[in-house]
Amino acid sequence: MEAKRRVNWRILIFALCLILVFSGLSFRVWWIQTVDAAKIMDYASGQWDWAKTLKPKRGAIMDRNGEILAYEGKAYTVNARLKPQNDKDQDFVKDPYYTATTLAKILNAPVDELLKPLTKQNSKVVLLGRYGSKITEEQKKLIQDAQFPKLPSGEQVENNQLPGIYLTETTRRFYPNNSFAAHVLGYLDLDEQPKMGIELQLDKELRGEKGEMEVMTDGAGYQLPDGERKYKPAKDGDNVYLTIDRQIQDYVEQALDKAERDFKPKGLTVVVSDPQTGEILAMGNRSQFNPNTYYNGITNYTNHAVTSMFEPGSTFKIITLAAAIEEGLFNPNDTYNSGTYTIKGQIPIRDHNNGQGWGRISYLEGVQRSSNVIFVILGYEKLKLEKLKEYFSKFGIGALTGIELPYEKKGNLINLEKPQSPRDWAVTTFGQGVTVTAIQQIAAVGAIANGGELLKPHIVKELRDPHTGAVVKRTEREVVRRVVSEATAKQTRDILETVVSGDAGTGKSYQIEGYHVAGKTGTAQKYDPNTGKIMEGHYLASFIGFAPKDNPRLLVYVVVDDPTTDEWYGTWGKTIIAPIFKSVMERSLQYLQQQPDIQAAKSASSNKGKAQVAAQASQPVQEVTLPKFVGMSNTAAQLRAKQDKLTVSVIGTGTKIVEQYPAPYEKVVSGSQVVLVTDRVKGSKMPDFTGKSLRDVMEFSSLVNIPVRATGAGFVASQSIPAGTVLTGSEKLQVTLRSESEPPASSTSQSGTGEGQGGMVPPGTTNPAGTTANTPAGGASGGAGTTGGSSTPVNPTGTPNDNGMGQTGESYQSNQSSQSGASTSP
Repeated sequence: MEAKRRVNWRILIFALCLILVFSGLSFRVWWIQTVDAAKIMDYASGQWDWAKTLKPKRGAIMDRNGEILAYEGKAYTVNARLKPQNDKDQDFVKDPYYTATTLAKILNAPVDELLKPLTKQNSKVVLLGRYGSKITEEQKKLIQDAQFPKLPSGEQVENNQLPGIYLTETTRRFYPNNSFAAHVLGYLDLDEQPKMGIELQLDKELRGEKGEMEVMTDGAGYQLPDGERKYKPAKDGDNVYLTIDRQIQDYVEQALDKAERDFKPKGLTVVVSDPQTGEILAMGNRSQFNPNTYYNGITNYTNHAVTSMFEPGSTFKIITLAAAIEEGLFNPNDTYNSGTYTIKGQIPIRDHNNGQGWGRISYLEGVQRSSNVIFVILGYEKLKLEKLKEYFSKFGIGALTGIELPYEKKGNLINLEKPQSPRDWAVTTFGQGVTVTAIQQIAAVGAIANGGELLKPHIVKELRDPHTGAVVKRTEREVVRRVVSEATAKQTRDILETVVSGDAGTGKSYQIEGYHVAGKTGTAQKYDPNTGKIMEGHYLASFIGFAPKDNPRLLVYVVVDDPTTDEWYGTWGKTIIAPIFKSVMERSLQYLQQQPDIQAAKSASSNKGKAQVAAQASQPVQEVTLPKFVGMSNTAAQLRAKQDKLTVSVIGTGTKIVEQYPAPYEKVVSGSQVVLVTDRVKGSKMPDFTGKSLRDVMEFSSLVNIPVRATGAGFVASQSIPAGTVLTGSEKLQVTLRSESEPPASSTSQSGTGEGQGGMVPPGTTNPAGTTANTPAGGASGGAGTTGGSSTPVNPTGTPNDNGMGQTGESYQSNQSSQSGASTSP
């Protein structure tokens, strides 16, 4: 009986245990299927779902001919493991000081900066800061060589000499030409944030769009069949083609480097444009920086060409002159009394030679001598306030140009909009009491150069798909408005040419042999940004000019801010600005294969007796409109080209023309070269590019579809494929460029002087013609600060006005302009 009871208890206990176990299991199943269901599903999804954000490739920035100025390339980040992963792991940093000193040489970093992360307590893995972030392929190789160096015998060490250092692959932005056009390009920082320039302005287009990918995987991480759940490809950023021409920009960079080295100014700006289209071909500033190593410190983030507002001085007189001509108020033969102009109750306005003037002279001579009085007569007396405001506004002064660069300023016309006295707006006629930017000046004077149309300046030519090369967006010539008639523009150009070529002209130092140059000089006093008061002895000098005078190809604006020199500011035009302008203008015209002006060549020949120039001048140059060669037979096209006295270069061995350069109906001069491409390119011969420009090489390569890599700057010195080689279409061309010459040194032998001297040669000195100047005291060639018979320029002593600007992008206006007695701006 007792035994039976024990058995029953055992059965009961066992049954209860079973009930408890199954109840617990049932509860656990219920808990998993209800309470923990979402959490478990998330955990499971994390095991079998694999998601990744697909990073797009940032678009490249190129010049107008396709030369790369910025691109995204492979880079590496340096990591350091400070503690072993387990007892057997030996791959960790054992000697932080040795590691830091070794890497410091490779990463160009201070040893202390690397020691900080390498000696961090309680850290397993560390980054080496910005010095180890996104290093180059060359630096990666140096690190690997330091880890496993070679013995003198040539044998490689097997043990890692830098344990714990490893690299992870990433990307970074590269600027292959270093500081070249840095203010235009801007840069991308190590966090891939755009700063300045095109990188910032077109960040959305360059950045592209991120993609996504989700797949289902097994436990080992392999994708299951049909496991793709979501896929959105990344869209790479567009490639940006600028209007900048690499070669012309290089001329600007060289000229700026020389001027900065010789004169150490506070700032330098040069802008080159095509006045017929509004395209900016070059834009440079000093001081400069290297966007590849921006973290070393940038002293000048400002692109002065679009951001800095300044008082332009006499270059602004071009607008007053054009407005007076348009209104029929300018007769070049009319005369006036130069020297001073008095508005009742105001301090007289003086000419730049301390109010001495040149006696009674014609309006034309007044313009040539940059007389302030004649422009007050034209603007204050004849045009009057409302007309002045109307024309300044029509020329775009006081408004943004809309160029594709960030932080553009619009300047101001406060002395016209809110004049405190009649004298306030009278002085604006010759560039005082008004602030502008360099790009506004380029646009305004460009309207005179192109025949009267104000164009929107562009620095972006087009956006292209990075894979197909198809044009996504292209900027076209954009007319803002017509500001003056073609006849007015023509007359203004003719007068501006005499400023450079005339005996009384202030711009004689800017003459270029073989070309008609038209332009205007300018000098303005600088103002303290804190007080708005004049800074004695500090000036901003400039010159804006275009060539050839009729149908100009180039417009160049040079601005020099406060150079370090003992020379009087009146001579800066000749010694500082003219060498920059002439170097950039002359070399660029030659690069563009611009034929010299016939009359200018004849004049140069008669003055200097150069037989070669005379021979060239004696040959008539005719303008030819290119026919459409495409579709013609090879033979017929060549015959037609020869009838128009064109030089023909045929690419290919086919019988039919399928492409041509220049394009049909473009205007060229007789003797120009025309490239014709046949329907069979294979079998073409490689031309001899020695002495040719990069543009010529790029044109040929685009026609025959051969990739080109260029090194250096200037003109072709050597090429990897010998001339005459029969092409198969699989070649790659490497060309080496060298500059023909350095920018010319400052010349003091030029006839005429810089602005402010009015062309006077001190008595007893020798002029370029070899004769001795004996200009009488007080003669008509006297200029600003130049007293007759004195061989040393005298600084004007008249009281300048207090209207002006600061060089940091802010303008400083004072109502003391009515107290001014003189202008420094011839």
